[in-house]
Amino acid sequence: MKTTQPHLEFTAPRDDNARLANLCGPLDENLRQIEQALDVTLQRRGHRITIRGRGAKLALTALENFYNNAREPLSVDDIQLALVEVRHPARHRTNGNGNGNGDEAGEPGFPGNPDHPFDQPADSDEDDLEELGPKLYTRRADLRGRTPAQREYLKQIISHDVTFGVGPAGTGKTYLAVACAVDALERDQVKRIVLTRPAVEAGERLGFLPGDLAQKVDPYLRPLYDALYDLLGFDKTAKMFERQMIEIAPLAYMRGRTLNHAFIILDEAQNTTPEQMKMFLTRIGFGSKAVVTGDTTQVDLPRGHKSGLIEAQQVLSDVRGIALTRFTSADVVRHPLVARIVEAYDAHSQKTANPADSR
Repeated sequence: MKTTQPHLEFTAPRDDNARLANLCGPLDENLRQIEQALDVTLQRRGHRITIRGRGAKLALTALENFYNNAREPLSVDDIQLALVEVRHPARHRTNGNGNGNGDEAGEPGFPGNPDHPFDQPADSDEDDLEELGPKLYTRRADLRGRTPAQREYLKQIISHDVTFGVGPAGTGKTYLAVACAVDALERDQVKRIVLTRPAVEAGERLGFLPGDLAQKVDPYLRPLYDALYDLLGFDKTAKMFERQMIEIAPLAYMRGRTLNHAFIILDEAQNTTPEQMKMFLTRIGFGSKAVVTGDTTQVDLPRGHKSGLIEAQQVLSDVRGIALTRFTSADVVRHPLVARIVEAYDAHSQKTANPADSR
């Protein structure tokens, strides 16, 4: 006996064909994105869309949300970011303790900021604010954490002097760190932003590369530049570089410095040695914040060299005032295939590490 698969239906009003066209996209491209992201099958017939699959309820929610916002054509970014939020609805979460690892509220290592929206006194909108996380002062008015881990990450950066963001590519570790740095600079909480990355590919021998310091390290810091241009605009970013309000500093060139009243970001930290990581963390001066980001599954150090990021997580796990946010493939905010690629590699790594389990 043949059984029919349970399904849901979305029906658009018949008097607004333009909005339905914006919802579906050219050649139903938006519907294909929903299918791929939520593992469902969508069949469109006129104004009715039939939804089948395990994610049918989520897909129905997505279609309703998209239709309500489809007065204008929806971009790929609009679709992808909204699908992330559908998979990770805002929910109440409690802050960790001072070191960012507990479930109960504790004393933060960085004093509260009365000027920051997340540190405002409780009012009737406190629950909504807690769910959405802090609002950052950047050119991107809609910028916020899209997943629970991202919202927690933003809160930890605001409330701690040193924050580690560890997880796979595409989870927003670097972009959100730069957004917090821009927010702090715009609010006059810091005097400058310092961006750094280990230049592993050049063996830290930057003197052998042509050009001045900026030209030598530009290729390694390009993702940070891209984030700044998106958050501040090209012209404003260029002016801030001219005024030295934003500084690029190769990790190897930071030895001996003390950075006061600065927001410091160390990206690709998995490619630091333990000595370099200790050197970086001890550069922090008065009124400064530091964010360290990296992916411990993508270490490019020569064989036999231990990652400073891996060691730092072990050494600093109980130090008050330091927070750690771990991201997973569920937090990937890129093409839906990226999350599946990360999961596939994680599964392969586990099988390789435990060959007995794969027999």
